Amino acid sequence: MSWNGWKRVMSMFVRNRRIIDLRIIRRNMEAIRSALPQNVRILAVVKADAYGHGAAECAHAALRGGADMLAVASVQEGILLREKGIDAPVLVLGAVMEADVSAGVEHDLIQTVCSPEMIHLCENSAMILHRKANVHLKLDTGMGRIGVRNGEEMDAVLTALKESPHVELSGVFTHFSDADGDADGEKYTRMQFDRFRSMTKALPSTVIRHCCNSAAVHRFPDMMMDMVRVGISLYGYPPVPVRIPLKPAMTWTAKISYIKDLPAGEFISYGRTYQTDHPVRVATVTCGYADGYHRAAGADGYVLIHGHRCKILGRVCMDQMVVDISEAGDVRPGDEAVLIGTDGGETLTAEDLARWAGTISYEILLSAGSRVEREHQEDPEV
Repeated sequence: MSWNGWKRVMSMFVRNRRIIDLRIIRRNMEAIRSALPQNVRILAVVKADAYGHGAAECAHAALRGGADMLAVASVQEGILLREKGIDAPVLVLGAVMEADVSAGVEHDLIQTVCSPEMIHLCENSAMILHRKANVHLKLDTGMGRIGVRNGEEMDAVLTALKESPHVELSGVFTHFSDADGDADGEKYTRMQFDRFRSMTKALPSTVIRHCCNSAAVHRFPDMMMDMVRVGISLYGYPPVPVRIPLKPAMTWTAKISYIKDLPAGEFISYGRTYQTDHPVRVATVTCGYADGYHRAAGADGYVLIHGHRCKILGRVCMDQMVVDISEAGDVRPGDEAVLIGTDGGETLTAEDLARWAGTISYEILLSAGSRVEREHQEDPEV
């Protein structure tokens, strides 16, 4: 049996899957690119397996859409991109670590430094490997996470760089903590930006400066500088209102395994938290919190079946949930329920699930369990 034939056979046993449309990833990047000045570079953030969408696949799509660089969280994530044949510049956003630095240099990853000790680690590894260590310097302008915080620390870092001929400083960056916040958040972001400009004014103009995350890209165009970093917006979930057409790239579906009619007065699911007050037709959907569907979303949540919003009844179980299909028409076992995506004229997004679960869309996109199959819809232009 051919590989494609085997995949078709195995797909018959898939309980639920997440489908990633790579055409949308490319188009989202193109839309963002079109809204920026031509001299501003774009870094596509594909850390955490591209926010659950598939790092290598989304990296290729983002590069086709106009991205100039990529970013990951760790050296290990960067190496996975290299093993998939991606040779674009890759920045490791996390601070360089002794256990990983040599592998980072060997795989031509741009590593993040924020202390003299980190620069010395890069220098020693690069010298041994007879290569250059390409680094970006991280400044902490108000996030309180990693980064140089003041002029004294900055002077020590610059001294270490002068003493390290195998280390090349190609960029400097910071991270805004509240770029999608209220008026106070805007004021704080502008303070961070002013601090960043002040701390970097002595650096050569050849050093790439970048501070805008997705929220700041859309909200503060005056802060774009040399490059912007686009993460959650690339996947269709901009954290602030936007005027450009960005669409979610992920659809999540699950199979219906069983249907029954229940009279009034019946309890549904664990803990007897839901009791029918009228006769109801219900379907069991093959997805639960072990698959990444947040248990807390059950109280307010819906799925889409045959273009109808169907209320989740009772608690979400580990492997299943029960939904009301009384108004959904002729529903049968084997039909699909849409957990994220569009069905008919109705749409559910990761933001909807996040609101029901009391979390954020980022966590929803990253929540899929190991038994959720991920399928990529290829870009026909490839």
